[in-house]
Amino acid sequence: MFREMRRFRQAVSRDECEKILREEKRAVLSVNGDDGYPYAVPINFLYDDGKIYFHCAKAGHKLDAMLQDDKVCFTVHDSGYRKDDWSYYVTSVVVFGRARVMDDDTEMREKIKRFGMKYYPTEQEVDEEIRKDAARVNFVEITIEHMTGKLVHEK
Repeated sequence: MFREMRRFRQAVSRDECEKILREEKRAVLSVNGDDGYPYAVPINFLYDDGKIYFHCAKAGHKLDAMLQDDKVCFTVHDSGYRKDDWSYYVTSVVVFGRARVMDDDTEMREKIKRFGMKYYPTEQEVDEEIRKDAARVNFVEITIEHMTGKLVHEK
């Protein structure tokens, strides 16, 4: 169903993909937007228990697109490193999956808390943000159907 990676010699392991998903803080979510145009937007995210989580508004382009078609593409890359010259070695991860708005309040609050702890310096700040804003957002879970990772030497 999914294409194999053409440059398979540059493939990285699933463990390396998961490490990047756990550690990196920004990604790009792509959905099938209005009139069939792709819609890609940078997001903060959490990788936990083999799934990807993020928040979105209760209304908007991203949510409308996911409710219309739950298939998404999620892309993240590390900051890379240099060896002997000016060029970078960058590892990217591309995920294909299905997105759903979470409806179990207990599960959602637990994931929101974990999400917050990835970005905020203290648990107290996370709890305050949840208290203020949790009712105003949707929390979305991506179930991964296919994932590839690749190390690229950017010259």
